[in-house]
Amino acid sequence: MATIRQLVIDVLKPHQPTMLSVAQRVAELDGIGGVNAILVEMDEEVRNIKFTIEGEDIDFEAVTETIEDTGAQVHSVDQVACGEYIVDEMPTPQD
Repeated sequence: MATIRQLVIDVLKPHQPTMLSVAQRVAELDGIGGVNAILVEMDEEVRNIKFTIEGEDIDFEAVTETIEDTGAQVHSVDQVACGEYIVDEMPTPQD
């Protein structure tokens, strides 16, 4: 199976633990070089966070399990890059 190099996921999480705490826990996983977490939307009960994760060998199951252990939930996978390197997205006429 091809190595996952970049993963962009939409996460729904309660207000606690903090976004910082969840991002740090994900960043500590083997094969992950960096995590970017951006608040997309917040309401009275949950926060919607976009996580961009990059690394040499991302284990999707470990990422999902770590996020769920914090009480959050992976809502969707919005982008994934697999293989020997990350391929930059190229504009097309439709863009």
